Amino acid sequence: MAAAPVWSVDPRTGKQREQVAIEATAEAVDAAVRAAHAARGALADRTVRAAFLRTAADQLQAAGDRLVETADAESALGPARLTGELARTCYQLRAFADIVDEGAFLDVIINHPDDTATPPIPDLRRYKVPLGVVAVYSASNFPFAFSVAGGDTASALAAGCPVVVKAHPDHPALSGQVAAVLREAAAEHGIPEGVVGLVHGFEAGVELVRHPLVAAAGFTGSVRGGRALFDAAAARPVPIPFHGELGSLNPVLVTEAAAAERAEAIGTGLAGSMTLGVGQFCVKPGLVLAPTGAAGDRLVKSLTEAVGGAGAGVLLDHRMRENFLSGIAERAGLPDVETPVTPGAGGEHTVSPGFLTVPAAKLTAEGAYDLLLEECFGPVTVVARYEDDSEAHTVLSRLPGNLTATVHLSTQEAAGAGRGAEILAELTPLAGRVLVNGWPTGVAVAPAQHHGGPYPATTSTSTSVGGTAIERWMRPVAYQGAPEALLPPELRDDNPLGLPRRFDGRLER
Repeated sequence: MAAAPVWSVDPRTGKQREQVAIEATAEAVDAAVRAAHAARGALADRTVRAAFLRTAADQLQAAGDRLVETADAESALGPARLTGELARTCYQLRAFADIVDEGAFLDVIINHPDDTATPPIPDLRRYKVPLGVVAVYSASNFPFAFSVAGGDTASALAAGCPVVVKAHPDHPALSGQVAAVLREAAAEHGIPEGVVGLVHGFEAGVELVRHPLVAAAGFTGSVRGGRALFDAAAARPVPIPFHGELGSLNPVLVTEAAAAERAEAIGTGLAGSMTLGVGQFCVKPGLVLAPTGAAGDRLVKSLTEAVGGAGAGVLLDHRMRENFLSGIAERAGLPDVETPVTPGAGGEHTVSPGFLTVPAAKLTAEGAYDLLLEECFGPVTVVARYEDDSEAHTVLSRLPGNLTATVHLSTQEAAGAGRGAEILAELTPLAGRVLVNGWPTGVAVAPAQHHGGPYPATTSTSTSVGGTAIERWMRPVAYQGAPEALLPPELRDDNPLGLPRRFDGRLER
């Protein structure tokens, strides 16, 4: 493949700002992967890699002003939002360092021989080992938290896996700066700089997932792009795990009782969630089932006032802006679709938020209205007005997999009266995170977090946020009958590393 210049582009004007890199050739991708592969041994010591993660967080924080300035120039997300996102990224790195120190993620299990069992149990010792080089595909909408130093990279390094990152074309300059910080942090601990590789270009991304030394991949982006890479990962002579986040509608169901109790508050909350970050969050609520009748009318009125008062904003790039405008036009052109606040162009380079309404009955059967059940990236949502519980249930039954699903219940329903528990059970198959009386935007970095869901939300059952994200980059291995002197220290009886483990059925901490 031919090399080409990589330019930083100003999303506020659509103009090229500066040349920041060259698209990686096949040879350059191969060199980056081989350098990462050669760095695996330097990550073997858990103490070293935990210290590396903490140093990376410290140095990213120290370079914060410079990094945020570059990120804002390339994304137009604003210094306040980006400063918070960088803080989240640094917190995530430190959180994984704590997980590495603790060691529970190794899942050590030791069984001594037991001839009395049926069948007899031999000496078995099991733990998890890193897969190898991980390909990371950066996201457009989170220049820090889901990009070069984001959750995929942090969790992979914590697992002991080097990474090669395919930079997102919307923030190439920032990608280079962040990669440089990570490499400097690695060098401080004697880790080769190749432990974090960086490549630019569409073809480079394809070459990366096909490289025989790449052992797994993490992706955040569109259904079309993610599915193409997923298929490529599966079609390799040796298929690899592909953990992709592709797209999500994030449905919200508002019960009639909830609307009667607090329609105005729900409308205002919905407006804030769907317009947050100019609607460019993967967990933006894109479909809301609201009742017909007076309570539902109050909700729509409140939503109209709140969204109507929201200002125009800049999307991450002009391609996204064009897709947003064409997607809105196609959806709004369907019969019986109304636009209480019309989303669209807010100026030459901006978009204005808005929402569509449609009778839920239009969504109960396959047809042209299925377009309303697809994600539209940007500040828009669809409010489907349902006549009864059966109609709402039918719409929900037609939805694909999602990252989140939300229900707004009344006080009595939340206390156990009515169909609250039944609705939660109905939403659970649809999503990886089910919310009650909240809004899905905002994904906490916490041990119990799950950011994933049934296809097409993600291509696997794992999470990309929270401590258990590390599990994606490891595989279990068991040793049978191995002499103690030959075992890795993690599996020896005397537990020289002080790891939490299950020892002959007993949990030891």
